[in-house]
Amino acid sequence: MRGRRISAIWLTHAHLDHILGVSEIHAATGAPIWLHPGDRMLYDQLPQQGLWMELRLTRPPPPTHELAHGQRLRVGGSELEVRHVPGHSPGHVCFVAPGAVISGDVLFEGSIGRVDLPGGDFDTLLASIRRELLSLPDETIVYPGHGAATTIGRERRTNPFLVGR
Repeated sequence: MRGRRISAIWLTHAHLDHILGVSEIHAATGAPIWLHPGDRMLYDQLPQQGLWMELRLTRPPPPTHELAHGQRLRVGGSELEVRHVPGHSPGHVCFVAPGAVISGDVLFEGSIGRVDLPGGDFDTLLASIRRELLSLPDETIVYPGHGAATTIGRERRTNPFLVGR
């Protein structure tokens, strides 16, 4: 890993595709696991989530730290702000740094996160995006949990879910 080590596991949310490797990473590194308490129930239900895809999964180790809105985290020489953005899941968070945001499954190039999974809510998601992400400068780069990077400005102008909001 080019001389780097994993010192923390920060989770944007607790859907299966975002927590499946937590047990292995934690076992290999001993890194603490950070999760917003609003997603703790989803996190603990990983075995049940696995059944949706016919996977037999075990419960991951419990989170060691809670993420909270407004909290500041450091990685290397950078500081990131935790922003609670529910709607895709109850405890979904984004990590905001100057000029960039790790948006998890809230905002994508030309789309938004699903709301048909447990804990999802369309109106809550749109309100969260408007309040916590569209308040960022247009040139802010968005790194989503899936797909290509985009910018806040591009999504404000072209995303069919956000245009006119």
